[in-house]
Amino acid sequence: MKSLIVTGAASGIGRAIARQFAAEGWRVAALDIDTENLAGLEEDGVQTIGCDLSDEDSIRAAVARVGVARLDLLVNNGGPADPGSGPIEEMSLADWNHWIAPHLTGSFLMVRECVPALRAARGCIINMASTRAFQSEPDTYGYAAAKGGLVGLTHALAVGLGPDIRANAIAPGWVNSAGDALSEAAHAQHPAGRVGEVQDIVQAVAYLAGAGFVTGQVLTVDGGMTRKMIYTA
Repeated sequence: MKSLIVTGAASGIGRAIARQFAAEGWRVAALDIDTENLAGLEEDGVQTIGCDLSDEDSIRAAVARVGVARLDLLVNNGGPADPGSGPIEEMSLADWNHWIAPHLTGSFLMVRECVPALRAARGCIINMASTRAFQSEPDTYGYAAAKGGLVGLTHALAVGLGPDIRANAIAPGWVNSAGDALSEAAHAQHPAGRVGEVQDIVQAVAYLAGAGFVTGQVLTVDGGMTRKMIYTA
């Protein structure tokens, strides 16, 4: 049986990944700080483990609880989703680390703890970056830096851990993970004609999990938005 650890699995993209892979017969361990919502995955046959991605001891304990000697796939998806930080001159170091610690440092720590099991299975790592690693709105400093750091970490892992372990990233654009009712204009601005859905990212994870000749890459899944010229005047 193949095995997966996915972080940030209490909701949205992470939850959809956990459910899909469990349905396909994988052994899935789902980690999140939100243990209340995480518990709902147990009915899908998913192992649920509380984990604070900003805390080294919490990560070490969570990976130990998973208890697998062979790990086929690690998906680093956890961290706050809201990118807005406010003006940089008003940000504290704690504000900065609100994004850097779980997204970037947490991903590093997860990889470090999982390398032996990943190497044993010749497994792969998928880091959930964002199109915000390449383009920004105002006052999104910590989130953009964390996601940009994940892109750099990804190619460093691919080179440093290959050929035993592959590492890739996914850069989602606008994904309607909450299932909100969106305007026609929201959909129409995308060259693909719609806003993204969580299943679009699940499909990208499935592709990279099996793409044995793909490593060190960033797969952008954004409906074409980062290829669209936008002028305001």
